[in-house]
Amino acid sequence: MKILAPTAIALAAAASFPALAQSNAELLKELQALKDRMQQLEQQLKTATPAAAQPGQARQAGPAAQWGMTPDQVRELNRVTIKAEALQDNFADQGLKGLTISGQIDPTFIWNRRQDNAGFVLLNNGDARYTYDNSYFGMAVLDLQKETDSGTKWRLTLAPERGTGALFNGSIVHEASVSVPLTDLQTRLWVGQIPDWTGYEYTMPWDNKLITHNLLFDTMAPTAYTGAALEITRGKWWSRVGLANVNTARNPAGHKSPALVYRVDYSKGEFEGFGFTGLHGRLANFAADGTWMRDTGMPDADGNPVFEETGFDGAGKATMAHLLEFDAYFVRGDWSVFGQVSYGQQKGAAIFNSDGQLRDARWWGLSTTVGYKITPRLESVLRADYVRNARNGGGLLGYSYDDGLNGIGRGLLDDGSFAKGESVGSNRWALALAMNYLYDENTIFKLEFRHDGASQPVFMTQSGLDPKGYRKSNQLLGASVVVKF
Repeated sequence: MKILAPTAIALAAAASFPALAQSNAELLKELQALKDRMQQLEQQLKTATPAAAQPGQARQAGPAAQWGMTPDQVRELNRVTIKAEALQDNFADQGLKGLTISGQIDPTFIWNRRQDNAGFVLLNNGDARYTYDNSYFGMAVLDLQKETDSGTKWRLTLAPERGTGALFNGSIVHEASVSVPLTDLQTRLWVGQIPDWTGYEYTMPWDNKLITHNLLFDTMAPTAYTGAALEITRGKWWSRVGLANVNTARNPAGHKSPALVYRVDYSKGEFEGFGFTGLHGRLANFAADGTWMRDTGMPDADGNPVFEETGFDGAGKATMAHLLEFDAYFVRGDWSVFGQVSYGQQKGAAIFNSDGQLRDARWWGLSTTVGYKITPRLESVLRADYVRNARNGGGLLGYSYDDGLNGIGRGLLDDGSFAKGESVGSNRWALALAMNYLYDENTIFKLEFRHDGASQPVFMTQSGLDPKGYRKSNQLLGASVVVKF
């Protein structure tokens, strides 16, 4: 009847205006046409829908029978609906809405020729500091993330012994951050403890093709930031810029200036893009242990500079540092290519100093990784790194001393003398060959052989606990299984 309602209204309106009324013959003709149309619609309705069953008769089944539910099925659906709504309400009341829990573990086997050791590595921080053969592997990670209805993102990543927190303040917290939307979901305030974002390699084992990290990751990049950053996403651009403590949860006495940190990424598509990072600020200077001499800026009567003696604890002394880095990636078919170039300098942080005067440290480096999938699950990987670090005896970010484990600093001959003099540092390089196999969607097997070299004998050779001298190269063999959930 709803179909006829507009027509009836129109006829009533026409009868109300004699000037517009048609003749009786025309009106009867039009009514007959409407009647014929109604009969056609009723016939179509009977054809499309079977006639309702008469009382006491069962509906006949046929090709045109309607689908539906019995009263018991309706009651079951209502019961399930009520139960699902109750579970959903209970889930939200307990704070589990928007919460995701994930994790990974990667027991690793490492053989190091010069260190004369071999064995499994897992949760082994203790007194062992960060070295290229003792970095972010052998981890057990639990990652908790939650997003509220307002768009705020909360993240707590726990990594006992091997996370960023274990390196600079002895905690199990790898990341503890909150991202709060400001004007929209693409403009956010990101605060907390945030792992460093420098370069093309990631911290977590699952995200890396190899077991170890490249030389630029290990020796030129910060560990983590504690501070606040503005995060902006616009189309293919993703930018973060902020102020933060670098490699410390709280600055020591006398250090009142946070560093400026930033990263900008551009993703041209899923398979190619680039990014660059920067850091400018006063960082801890580990060359400033004990007493050193500072230029007063006021020359004597003869025009010679005048120095004054100043005592500092290396952990508390901070000097200006600048770090710049550019990285890019390209993935096509079975091939993947990653590249990075980094530059850094820090005032008064070089390894060599004389007459009580600290000298500046400067360095730069290159890294590239090429992967080829032999099969959809099996991938071969080649990585090559180079670090230029000869100025003033060497010196890298956090490495203002000769380091025989990482191969940093000045080379030593068997008689204890410097190979090229006490003011010349060693340049470093590394070549790694690896295979990884995706066993299933949650498991990866990795195998890596790595050869490290230097321009001077800087790798300490040990027999048991006794040093036996220094050599220009070292070899490492690693194997690991990474499992995530």
